[in-house]
Amino acid sequence: MTGDWIAVADRLPEDDQRVLAFIPGNRVFLPGKDLAFEVREVIVLRFCADYFADQAEKREKHGRHFWAGEGNSNHFFSDVTHWMPMPEGPNLS
Repeated sequence: MTGDWIAVADRLPEDDQRVLAFIPGNRVFLPGKDLAFEVREVIVLRFCADYFADQAEKREKHGRHFWAGEGNSNHFFSDVTHWMPMPEGPNLS
């Protein structure tokens, strides 16, 4: 892995691929902190190709694809500007 970010306009991940996704200004609300948040622009998402393919109204409003997150971090396709493959874990052998 080179560590280079890939613009979604240039190339998309494989369907169901987990990636590091870049979302400019992404706010994550902190549990138990009455509307307190922090900005986390890099998060793990799973690319869902053609997620809204059979739902014309949602496809028109949100785009054909979708980003599934972990917990409450789902995002519409247009939220993500760049992505990169997940890094490999350390070699423990």
